[in-house]
Amino acid sequence: MPKHKKYNVNGDSGMKAQIQFADQKQEFNKRPTKIGRRSLSRSISQSSTDSYSSAASYTDSSDDETSPRDKQQKNTKGSSDFCVKNIKQAEFGRREIEIAEQEMPALMALRKRAQGEKPLAGAKIVGCTHITAQTAVLMETLGALGAQCRWAACNIYSTLNEVAAALAESGFSVFAWKGESEDDFWWCIDRCVNVEGWQPNMILDDGGDLTHWIYKKYPNMFKKIKGIVEESVTGVHRLYQLSKAGKLCVPAMNVNDSVTKQKFDNLYCCRESILDGLKRTTDMMFGGKQVVVCGYGEVGKGCCAALKAMGSIVYVTEIDPICALQACMDGFRLVKLNEVIRQVDIVITCTGNKNVVTREHLDRMKNSCIVCNMGHSNTEIDVASLRTPELTWERVRSQVDHVIWPDGKRIVLLAEGRLLNLSCSTVPTFVLSITATTQALALIELYNAPEGRYKQDVYLLPKKMDEYVASLHLPTFDAHLTELSDEQAKYLGLNKHGPFKPNYYRY
Repeated sequence: MPKHKKYNVNGDSGMKAQIQFADQKQEFNKRPTKIGRRSLSRSISQSSTDSYSSAASYTDSSDDETSPRDKQQKNTKGSSDFCVKNIKQAEFGRREIEIAEQEMPALMALRKRAQGEKPLAGAKIVGCTHITAQTAVLMETLGALGAQCRWAACNIYSTLNEVAAALAESGFSVFAWKGESEDDFWWCIDRCVNVEGWQPNMILDDGGDLTHWIYKKYPNMFKKIKGIVEESVTGVHRLYQLSKAGKLCVPAMNVNDSVTKQKFDNLYCCRESILDGLKRTTDMMFGGKQVVVCGYGEVGKGCCAALKAMGSIVYVTEIDPICALQACMDGFRLVKLNEVIRQVDIVITCTGNKNVVTREHLDRMKNSCIVCNMGHSNTEIDVASLRTPELTWERVRSQVDHVIWPDGKRIVLLAEGRLLNLSCSTVPTFVLSITATTQALALIELYNAPEGRYKQDVYLLPKKMDEYVASLHLPTFDAHLTELSDEQAKYLGLNKHGPFKPNYYRY
Protein backbone atom coordinates (compact mmCIF):
# COMPACT_ATOMS: atom_id res chain seq x y z
CA MET A 1 0.00 0.00 0.00
CA PRO A 2 1.50 3.38 -0.92
CA LYS A 3 2.45 5.57 2.00
CA HIS A 4 0.00 8.32 1.17
CA LYS A 5 -2.83 5.82 1.48
CA LYS A 6 -1.81 4.42 4.84
CA TYR A 7 -4.88 5.64 6.68
CA ASN A 8 -7.18 6.59 3.87
CA VAL A 9 -8.49 3.04 3.86
CA ASN A 10 -11.40 4.01 1.65
CA GLY A 11 -8.85 4.08 -1.16
CA ASP A 12 -9.51 5.67 -4.53
CA SER A 13 -12.88 4.09 -4.93
CA GLY A 14 -14.36 5.97 -1.96
CA MET A 15 -16.45 2.98 -1.09
CA LYS A 16 -19.55 3.95 0.80
CA ALA A 17 -21.80 1.05 0.08
CA GLN A 18 -24.58 0.83 2.59
CA ILE A 19 -25.68 -2.63 3.54
CA GLN A 20 -29.37 -3.24 3.74
CA PHE A 21 -30.34 -5.91 6.23
CA ALA A 22 -33.01 -8.53 5.67
CA ASP A 23 -36.41 -7.85 7.17
CA GLN A 24 -36.17 -7.90 10.92
CA LYS A 25 -39.15 -6.82 12.95
CA GLN A 26 -37.99 -7.55 16.46
CA GLU A 27 -36.33 -4.87 18.56
CA PHE A 28 -33.54 -5.61 21.02
CA ASN A 29 -34.06 -8.97 22.66
CA LYS A 30 -35.95 -8.46 25.88
CA ARG A 31 -34.92 -10.78 28.63
CA PRO A 32 -35.90 -11.37 32.21
CA THR A 33 -34.83 -9.11 35.02
CA LYS A 34 -32.24 -10.40 37.42
CA ILE A 35 -33.07 -9.09 40.88
CA GLY A 36 -29.94 -8.30 42.82
CA ARG A 37 -28.23 -5.73 44.92
CA ARG A 38 -27.82 -2.33 43.33
CA SER A 39 -29.64 -3.65 40.27
CA LEU A 40 -29.26 -1.33 37.33
CA SER A 41 -31.29 -2.85 34.55
CA ARG A 42 -33.27 -5.60 32.96
CA SER A 43 -30.72 -8.23 32.05
CA ILE A 44 -30.04 -9.06 28.46
CA SER A 45 -28.25 -12.29 29.34
CA GLN A 46 -30.26 -15.26 30.51
CA SER A 47 -27.53 -17.54 31.68
CA SER A 48 -27.40 -16.40 34.86
CA THR A 49 -25.32 -16.33 37.65
CA ASP A 50 -27.91 -17.30 40.17
CA SER A 51 -26.74 -20.89 40.27
CA TYR A 52 -23.01 -21.40 40.38
CA SER A 53 -20.28 -18.81 40.40
CA SER A 54 -17.14 -19.12 38.34
CA ALA A 55 -15.57 -16.09 39.90
CA ALA A 56 -12.04 -17.38 39.81
CA SER A 57 -10.00 -17.77 36.69
CA TYR A 58 -7.92 -20.85 36.13
CA THR A 59 -4.93 -19.06 37.61
CA ASP A 60 -6.89 -17.55 40.48
CA SER A 61 -8.62 -20.42 42.20
CA SER A 62 -7.32 -19.48 45.62
CA ASP A 63 -8.65 -15.93 45.54
CA ASP A 64 -11.27 -14.98 48.09
CA GLU A 65 -14.90 -14.67 47.09
CA THR A 66 -15.26 -11.01 48.05
CA SER A 67 -16.86 -9.10 45.22
CA PRO A 68 -14.42 -6.74 43.48
CA ARG A 69 -17.09 -4.08 43.89
CA ASP A 70 -16.54 -4.26 47.65
CA LYS A 71 -12.75 -3.97 47.46
CA GLN A 72 -10.70 -0.79 47.63
CA GLN A 73 -7.81 -1.25 45.18
CA LYS A 74 -5.22 1.11 43.72
CA ASN A 75 -2.51 0.57 41.15
CA THR A 76 1.09 1.63 41.77
CA LYS A 77 0.34 5.06 40.31
CA GLY A 78 -2.34 5.63 42.94
CA SER A 79 -5.31 5.37 40.57
CA SER A 80 -8.48 3.54 41.60
CA ASP A 81 -10.47 4.15 38.41
CA PHE A 82 -10.92 0.43 37.71
CA CYS A 83 -12.53 -2.66 39.19
CA VAL A 84 -10.81 -6.01 38.74
CA LYS A 85 -10.52 -9.20 40.76
CA ASN A 86 -7.03 -8.64 42.14
CA ILE A 87 -4.65 -5.87 41.05
CA LYS A 88 -1.75 -7.90 42.50
CA GLN A 89 -1.99 -10.29 39.54
CA ALA A 90 -0.83 -7.55 37.16
CA GLU A 91 2.71 -8.89 36.72
CA PHE A 92 1.45 -12.31 35.65
CA GLY A 93 -1.05 -10.71 33.28
CA ARG A 94 1.68 -8.57 31.75
CA ARG A 95 3.61 -11.71 30.81
CA GLU A 96 0.52 -13.12 29.09
CA ILE A 97 0.12 -9.91 27.11
CA GLU A 98 3.78 -10.00 26.06
CA ILE A 99 3.34 -13.56 24.81
CA ALA A 100 0.23 -12.54 22.83
CA GLU A 101 2.14 -9.69 21.19
CA GLN A 102 4.44 -12.23 19.54
CA GLU A 103 1.49 -13.75 17.67
CA MET A 104 -0.17 -10.45 16.70
CA PRO A 105 2.20 -9.09 14.05
CA ALA A 106 -0.24 -6.78 12.29
CA LEU A 107 -1.28 -4.92 15.43
CA MET A 108 2.33 -4.49 16.45
CA ALA A 109 3.21 -3.26 12.95
CA LEU A 110 0.29 -0.84 13.02
CA ARG A 111 1.39 0.41 16.44
CA LYS A 112 4.93 0.98 15.18
CA ARG A 113 3.93 2.68 11.93
CA ALA A 114 1.19 4.90 13.29
CA GLN A 115 2.17 5.91 16.80
CA GLY A 116 4.11 8.90 15.49
CA GLU A 117 1.08 10.23 13.65
CA LYS A 118 -1.41 9.43 16.43
CA PRO A 119 -4.44 8.89 14.14
CA LEU A 120 -6.67 8.42 17.20
CA ALA A 121 -5.49 11.50 19.09
CA GLY A 122 -8.54 12.92 20.86
CA ALA A 123 -10.53 9.70 20.51
CA LYS A 124 -12.33 8.59 23.65
CA ILE A 125 -13.23 4.96 23.07
CA VAL A 126 -15.58 3.01 25.30
CA GLY A 127 -15.32 -0.71 24.67
CA CYS A 128 -17.19 -3.86 25.60
CA THR A 129 -15.40 -6.98 24.39
CA HIS A 130 -13.89 -10.17 25.78
CA ILE A 131 -10.99 -9.15 28.01
CA THR A 132 -8.15 -11.48 27.18
CA ALA A 133 -4.45 -11.08 26.44
CA GLN A 134 -5.30 -10.56 22.77
CA THR A 135 -7.81 -7.77 23.36
CA ALA A 136 -5.31 -6.22 25.77
CA VAL A 137 -2.87 -5.91 22.85
CA LEU A 138 -5.64 -4.18 20.88
CA MET A 139 -6.41 -1.80 23.75
CA GLU A 140 -2.76 -0.90 24.23
CA THR A 141 -2.41 -0.35 20.49
CA LEU A 142 -5.36 2.05 20.54
CA GLY A 143 -3.70 3.84 23.44
CA ALA A 144 -0.42 4.06 21.52
CA LEU A 145 -2.31 5.60 18.59
CA GLY A 146 -3.59 8.38 20.84
CA ALA A 147 -6.92 7.11 22.18
CA GLN A 148 -8.23 7.18 25.73
CA CYS A 149 -10.07 3.94 26.58
CA ARG A 150 -12.54 2.69 29.15
CA TRP A 151 -13.45 -1.00 28.97
CA ALA A 152 -15.91 -3.61 30.22
CA ALA A 153 -16.37 -7.30 29.40
CA CYS A 154 -19.02 -8.57 26.98
CA ASN A 155 -19.12 -12.00 28.60
CA ILE A 156 -19.25 -12.81 32.32
CA TYR A 157 -17.01 -15.88 31.99
CA SER A 158 -14.36 -14.97 29.41
CA THR A 159 -12.36 -12.32 31.31
CA LEU A 160 -8.81 -13.28 32.30
CA ASN A 161 -8.45 -11.71 35.74
CA GLU A 162 -4.69 -11.37 35.51
CA VAL A 163 -4.93 -9.57 32.16
CA ALA A 164 -7.57 -7.18 33.50
CA ALA A 165 -5.22 -6.47 36.41
CA ALA A 166 -2.31 -5.77 34.06
CA LEU A 167 -4.41 -3.32 32.07
CA ALA A 168 -5.55 -1.56 35.24
CA GLU A 169 -1.94 -1.36 36.43
CA SER A 170 -0.88 0.27 33.15
CA GLY A 171 -3.55 2.95 33.50
CA PHE A 172 -6.57 1.61 31.63
CA SER A 173 -9.97 2.02 33.24
CA VAL A 174 -11.10 -1.61 33.16
CA PHE A 175 -14.21 -2.90 34.90
CA ALA A 176 -14.37 -6.67 34.55
CA TRP A 177 -13.67 -9.98 36.28
CA LYS A 178 -14.39 -13.61 35.58
CA GLY A 179 -17.70 -14.80 37.02
CA GLU A 180 -19.58 -11.50 37.19
CA SER A 181 -23.24 -11.65 38.17
CA GLU A 182 -25.85 -10.17 35.84
CA ASP A 183 -26.03 -7.14 38.08
CA ASP A 184 -22.23 -6.83 38.05
CA PHE A 185 -22.23 -7.03 34.25
CA TRP A 186 -24.43 -3.95 33.84
CA TRP A 187 -22.72 -2.13 36.71
CA CYS A 188 -19.36 -2.52 34.94
CA ILE A 189 -20.74 -1.17 31.67
CA ASP A 190 -22.30 1.76 33.49
CA ARG A 191 -19.01 2.58 35.23
CA CYS A 192 -17.33 2.78 31.83
CA VAL A 193 -19.94 5.11 30.40
CA ASN A 194 -21.15 7.20 33.32
CA VAL A 195 -18.09 9.06 34.54
CA GLU A 196 -17.78 12.72 35.43
CA GLY A 197 -15.66 14.79 33.05
CA TRP A 198 -15.29 12.10 30.39
CA GLN A 199 -17.62 11.32 27.51
CA PRO A 200 -16.97 8.77 24.76
CA ASN A 201 -16.86 9.73 21.10
CA MET A 202 -16.37 6.19 19.73
CA ILE A 203 -17.87 2.80 20.63
CA LEU A 204 -16.23 -0.60 20.12
CA ASP A 205 -18.80 -3.28 20.89
CA ASP A 206 -19.05 -7.06 20.78
CA GLY A 207 -22.65 -8.20 21.06
CA GLY A 208 -24.43 -4.85 21.21
CA ASP A 209 -24.92 -4.66 24.99
CA LEU A 210 -22.86 -1.48 25.38
CA THR A 211 -24.65 0.22 22.49
CA HIS A 212 -28.00 -0.85 23.95
CA TRP A 213 -27.09 0.50 27.39
CA ILE A 214 -26.12 3.92 26.03
CA TYR A 215 -29.30 4.09 23.94
CA LYS A 216 -31.36 3.18 26.97
CA LYS A 217 -29.66 5.21 29.71
CA TYR A 218 -27.66 7.98 28.05
CA PRO A 219 -29.11 8.70 24.59
CA ASN A 220 -27.78 12.26 24.60
CA MET A 221 -24.25 10.88 24.43
CA PHE A 222 -24.80 10.05 20.77
CA LYS A 223 -24.62 13.76 19.96
CA LYS A 224 -20.82 13.52 20.40
CA ILE A 225 -20.25 9.92 19.29
CA LYS A 226 -18.75 9.67 15.80
CA GLY A 227 -19.41 6.00 15.21
CA ILE A 228 -19.83 2.41 16.38
CA VAL A 229 -17.65 -0.55 15.46
CA GLU A 230 -19.39 -3.91 16.04
CA GLU A 231 -17.83 -7.34 15.55
CA SER A 232 -20.49 -9.96 16.37
CA VAL A 233 -23.47 -11.42 14.51
CA THR A 234 -25.74 -10.55 17.43
CA GLY A 235 -24.58 -6.95 17.67
CA VAL A 236 -24.74 -6.41 13.92
CA HIS A 237 -28.32 -7.69 13.84
CA ARG A 238 -29.23 -5.19 16.51
CA LEU A 239 -27.64 -2.35 14.55
CA TYR A 240 -29.58 -3.25 11.42
CA GLN A 241 -32.78 -3.35 13.46
CA LEU A 242 -32.04 0.15 14.75
CA SER A 243 -31.23 1.33 11.25
CA LYS A 244 -34.44 -0.07 9.81
CA ALA A 245 -36.47 1.55 12.58
CA GLY A 246 -34.77 4.89 11.93
CA LYS A 247 -33.22 4.90 15.42
CA LEU A 248 -29.56 4.56 14.46
CA CYS A 249 -28.22 8.07 15.01
CA VAL A 250 -24.52 7.53 14.19
CA PRO A 251 -22.61 5.61 11.47
CA ALA A 252 -21.72 2.01 12.32
CA MET A 253 -19.10 -0.35 10.91
CA ASN A 254 -20.07 -4.00 10.52
CA VAL A 255 -16.79 -5.77 11.24
CA ASN A 256 -18.45 -9.18 11.55
CA ASP A 257 -19.17 -9.43 7.82
CA SER A 258 -15.75 -8.27 6.72
CA VAL A 259 -13.84 -10.97 4.87
CA THR A 260 -11.00 -10.95 7.39
CA LYS A 261 -13.44 -11.55 10.27
CA GLN A 262 -15.73 -14.09 8.59
CA LYS A 263 -13.09 -16.25 6.97
CA PHE A 264 -10.44 -16.17 9.66
CA ASP A 265 -11.96 -15.52 13.08
CA ASN A 266 -15.27 -17.30 12.48
CA LEU A 267 -13.98 -20.19 10.35
CA TYR A 268 -10.35 -20.94 11.17
CA CYS A 269 -10.53 -19.89 14.81
CA CYS A 270 -13.58 -22.05 15.56
CA ARG A 271 -12.09 -24.97 13.64
CA GLU A 272 -9.38 -25.15 16.28
CA SER A 273 -11.05 -23.80 19.41
CA ILE A 274 -14.13 -26.09 19.33
CA LEU A 275 -11.89 -29.10 20.00
CA ASP A 276 -9.92 -27.26 22.67
CA GLY A 277 -13.09 -26.23 24.53
CA LEU A 278 -14.60 -29.72 24.45
CA LYS A 279 -11.36 -31.43 25.47
CA ARG A 280 -10.69 -29.14 28.41
CA THR A 281 -14.18 -29.51 29.82
CA THR A 282 -15.02 -33.15 29.11
CA ASP A 283 -11.76 -35.03 28.30
CA MET A 284 -13.76 -36.86 25.66
CA MET A 285 -12.63 -38.88 22.66
CA PHE A 286 -14.09 -37.60 19.39
CA GLY A 287 -13.63 -40.65 17.19
CA GLY A 288 -16.95 -42.35 16.45
CA LYS A 289 -19.02 -39.82 18.39
CA GLN A 290 -22.26 -38.63 16.79
CA VAL A 291 -22.45 -34.83 16.74
CA VAL A 292 -25.13 -32.46 15.49
CA VAL A 293 -24.02 -28.93 14.61
CA CYS A 294 -26.87 -26.44 14.38
CA GLY A 295 -26.00 -23.88 11.72
CA TYR A 296 -23.57 -24.10 8.79
CA GLY A 297 -22.33 -20.55 8.57
CA GLU A 298 -18.61 -19.85 8.94
CA VAL A 299 -18.59 -20.92 12.61
CA GLY A 300 -20.53 -24.09 11.82
CA LYS A 301 -18.23 -24.90 8.91
CA GLY A 302 -15.20 -24.62 11.17
CA CYS A 303 -16.73 -26.83 13.87
CA CYS A 304 -17.84 -29.48 11.38
CA ALA A 305 -14.47 -29.64 9.63
CA ALA A 306 -12.62 -30.14 12.92
CA LEU A 307 -14.97 -32.82 14.23
CA LYS A 308 -15.03 -34.70 10.92
CA ALA A 309 -11.21 -34.72 10.87
CA MET A 310 -11.23 -36.28 14.35
CA GLY A 311 -13.45 -39.13 13.19
CA SER A 312 -16.80 -37.93 14.48
CA ILE A 313 -20.05 -38.63 12.64
CA VAL A 314 -21.41 -35.12 11.99
CA TYR A 315 -24.98 -34.05 11.25
CA VAL A 316 -25.97 -30.50 10.33
CA THR A 317 -29.19 -28.53 10.77
CA GLU A 318 -29.73 -25.42 8.65
CA ILE A 319 -32.54 -23.07 7.57
CA ASP A 320 -30.74 -21.56 4.57
CA PRO A 321 -30.86 -23.76 1.44
CA ILE A 322 -27.53 -22.40 0.19
CA CYS A 323 -25.69 -23.20 3.40
CA ALA A 324 -27.58 -26.50 3.53
CA LEU A 325 -26.35 -27.42 0.03
CA GLN A 326 -22.81 -26.53 1.05
CA ALA A 327 -23.10 -28.90 4.01
CA CYS A 328 -24.29 -31.69 1.73
CA MET A 329 -21.50 -31.11 -0.77
CA ASP A 330 -18.98 -31.16 2.08
CA GLY A 331 -20.19 -34.63 3.02
CA PHE A 332 -22.45 -33.91 5.98
CA ARG A 333 -25.94 -35.31 6.51
CA LEU A 334 -28.55 -32.54 6.63
CA VAL A 335 -31.25 -33.30 9.19
CA LYS A 336 -33.84 -31.70 11.43
CA LEU A 337 -32.80 -31.64 15.06
CA ASN A 338 -35.80 -33.77 16.10
CA GLU A 339 -34.63 -36.57 13.81
CA VAL A 340 -31.32 -37.17 15.60
CA ILE A 341 -31.75 -35.69 19.07
CA ARG A 342 -32.20 -39.08 20.75
CA GLN A 343 -29.01 -40.59 19.32
CA VAL A 344 -26.33 -37.87 19.24
CA ASP A 345 -23.54 -37.60 21.79
CA ILE A 346 -22.89 -33.87 21.35
CA VAL A 347 -25.13 -30.93 20.40
CA ILE A 348 -23.41 -27.70 19.27
CA THR A 349 -25.32 -24.51 18.43
CA CYS A 350 -23.84 -21.78 16.22
CA THR A 351 -26.76 -19.98 14.58
CA GLY A 352 -26.98 -16.60 16.32
CA ASN A 353 -30.69 -17.33 16.85
CA LYS A 354 -32.78 -18.04 19.95
CA ASN A 355 -34.39 -21.26 21.26
CA VAL A 356 -32.55 -23.49 18.82
CA VAL A 357 -32.38 -26.20 21.50
CA THR A 358 -35.60 -26.18 23.51
CA ARG A 359 -36.69 -27.99 26.68
CA GLU A 360 -38.42 -30.57 24.49
CA HIS A 361 -35.10 -31.35 22.81
CA LEU A 362 -33.30 -31.46 26.16
CA ASP A 363 -35.90 -33.90 27.56
CA ARG A 364 -35.33 -36.28 24.64
CA MET A 365 -31.53 -36.30 24.71
CA LYS A 366 -29.68 -39.47 25.62
CA ASN A 367 -27.92 -39.88 28.95
CA SER A 368 -24.60 -37.97 29.16
CA CYS A 369 -25.25 -35.96 25.98
CA ILE A 370 -22.98 -32.89 25.89
CA VAL A 371 -24.70 -29.59 25.07
CA CYS A 372 -22.78 -26.42 24.20
CA ASN A 373 -22.95 -23.18 22.25
CA MET A 374 -20.44 -21.61 19.86
CA GLY A 375 -22.56 -18.55 19.01
CA HIS A 376 -22.03 -15.18 20.68
CA SER A 377 -25.32 -15.02 22.55
CA ASN A 378 -26.53 -17.42 25.24
CA THR A 379 -30.05 -17.49 23.81
CA GLU A 380 -29.53 -20.50 21.54
CA ILE A 381 -30.00 -23.11 24.29
CA ASP A 382 -33.07 -22.68 26.51
CA VAL A 383 -31.10 -22.91 29.75
CA ALA A 384 -33.80 -21.08 31.71
CA SER A 385 -36.18 -24.00 31.16
CA LEU A 386 -33.75 -26.25 33.05
CA ARG A 387 -33.97 -24.23 36.25
CA THR A 388 -37.00 -26.05 37.60
CA PRO A 389 -37.56 -27.91 40.91
CA GLU A 390 -37.68 -31.37 39.36
CA LEU A 391 -34.18 -31.07 37.84
CA THR A 392 -30.96 -31.18 39.86
CA TRP A 393 -27.90 -29.15 38.93
CA GLU A 394 -24.53 -30.59 39.87
CA ARG A 395 -21.33 -28.61 39.32
CA VAL A 396 -18.65 -31.03 38.14
CA ARG A 397 -15.82 -28.61 37.41
CA SER A 398 -15.47 -25.01 36.31
CA GLN A 399 -17.98 -24.31 33.50
CA VAL A 400 -19.29 -27.89 33.51
CA ASP A 401 -22.71 -28.74 34.97
CA HIS A 402 -24.62 -32.00 35.07
CA VAL A 403 -28.34 -31.41 34.83
CA ILE A 404 -30.08 -34.50 36.25
CA TRP A 405 -33.64 -35.65 35.50
CA PRO A 406 -35.79 -37.51 38.08
CA ASP A 407 -35.16 -40.84 36.32
CA GLY A 408 -31.39 -40.39 36.65
CA LYS A 409 -30.70 -39.24 33.10
CA ARG A 410 -28.23 -36.40 32.94
CA ILE A 411 -26.91 -34.03 30.29
CA VAL A 412 -23.56 -32.24 30.40
CA LEU A 413 -24.09 -28.49 29.94
CA LEU A 414 -21.01 -26.42 29.19
CA ALA A 415 -20.60 -22.76 30.25
CA GLU A 416 -24.33 -22.56 31.05
CA GLY A 417 -25.02 -22.13 27.34
CA ARG A 418 -22.57 -19.30 26.82
CA LEU A 419 -19.79 -19.10 24.24
CA LEU A 420 -17.78 -22.30 24.67
CA ASN A 421 -14.36 -21.40 23.33
CA LEU A 422 -13.89 -18.12 25.19
CA SER A 423 -15.61 -19.35 28.36
CA CYS A 424 -13.90 -22.72 28.66
CA SER A 425 -10.65 -22.52 26.73
CA THR A 426 -8.67 -20.08 24.63
CA VAL A 427 -8.63 -19.11 20.98
CA PRO A 428 -5.64 -18.87 18.61
CA THR A 429 -3.90 -15.53 19.11
CA PHE A 430 -2.89 -15.17 15.47
CA VAL A 431 -6.49 -15.30 14.27
CA LEU A 432 -7.51 -12.70 16.82
CA SER A 433 -4.73 -10.48 15.51
CA ILE A 434 -6.59 -10.35 12.20
CA THR A 435 -9.88 -9.36 13.82
CA ALA A 436 -8.28 -6.87 16.22
CA THR A 437 -6.40 -5.15 13.40
CA THR A 438 -9.64 -4.85 11.46
CA GLN A 439 -11.31 -3.28 14.49
CA ALA A 440 -8.46 -0.81 14.95
CA LEU A 441 -8.56 0.29 11.31
CA ALA A 442 -12.35 0.60 11.42
CA LEU A 443 -12.04 2.92 14.44
CA ILE A 444 -9.38 4.98 12.64
CA GLU A 445 -11.57 5.22 9.54
CA LEU A 446 -14.74 6.29 11.32
CA TYR A 447 -12.95 8.68 13.65
CA ASN A 448 -11.06 10.47 10.86
CA ALA A 449 -13.73 10.33 8.15
CA PRO A 450 -14.77 13.76 6.89
CA GLU A 451 -18.28 14.84 7.73
CA GLY A 452 -20.76 13.39 5.27
CA ARG A 453 -18.74 10.36 4.16
CA TYR A 454 -20.80 8.08 6.38
CA LYS A 455 -24.49 8.59 7.05
CA GLN A 456 -26.54 7.20 9.95
CA ASP A 457 -26.43 3.66 8.63
CA VAL A 458 -24.51 0.39 8.84
CA TYR A 459 -21.52 -0.04 6.52
CA LEU A 460 -19.26 -2.87 5.51
CA LEU A 461 -15.54 -2.24 5.74
CA PRO A 462 -13.94 -0.97 2.54
CA LYS A 463 -12.42 -3.80 0.55
CA LYS A 464 -9.04 -2.10 0.59
CA MET A 465 -9.04 -2.26 4.37
CA ASP A 466 -9.62 -6.02 4.31
CA GLU A 467 -6.76 -6.47 1.86
CA TYR A 468 -4.45 -4.30 3.95
CA VAL A 469 -5.17 -6.33 7.09
CA ALA A 470 -4.43 -9.56 5.22
CA SER A 471 -1.19 -8.15 3.77
CA LEU A 472 0.10 -7.22 7.23
CA HIS A 473 -0.10 -10.88 8.28
CA LEU A 474 1.60 -12.45 5.26
CA PRO A 475 5.21 -11.80 6.38
CA THR A 476 4.63 -14.20 9.30
CA PHE A 477 4.52 -17.05 6.76
CA ASP A 478 7.40 -15.67 4.67
CA ALA A 479 4.77 -15.35 1.94
CA HIS A 480 5.46 -13.43 -1.26
CA LEU A 481 2.62 -11.86 -3.22
CA THR A 482 2.70 -11.85 -7.01
CA GLU A 483 2.42 -8.33 -8.41
CA LEU A 484 0.40 -7.45 -11.47
CA SER A 485 2.20 -5.89 -14.38
CA ASP A 486 0.77 -2.66 -15.78
CA GLU A 487 -0.47 -4.61 -18.80
CA GLN A 488 -2.18 -7.24 -16.64
CA ALA A 489 -3.80 -4.62 -14.42
CA LYS A 490 -5.14 -2.81 -17.47
CA TYR A 491 -6.47 -6.09 -18.91
CA LEU A 492 -8.38 -6.83 -15.70
CA GLY A 493 -9.46 -3.23 -15.20
CA LEU A 494 -7.81 -3.04 -11.77
CA ASN A 495 -5.54 -0.73 -9.88
CA LYS A 496 -2.39 -2.81 -9.49
CA HIS A 497 -2.34 -1.96 -5.78
CA GLY A 498 -5.95 -3.06 -5.21
CA PRO A 499 -8.69 -3.52 -4.36
CA PHE A 500 -8.54 -6.77 -6.32
CA LYS A 501 -12.13 -7.96 -5.92
CA PRO A 502 -15.50 -6.20 -6.18
CA ASN A 503 -17.67 -5.85 -3.09
CA TYR A 504 -20.02 -8.60 -4.25
CA TYR A 505 -17.22 -11.16 -4.55
CA ARG A 506 -17.62 -14.16 -2.24
CA TYR A 507 -14.30 -15.57 -1.08
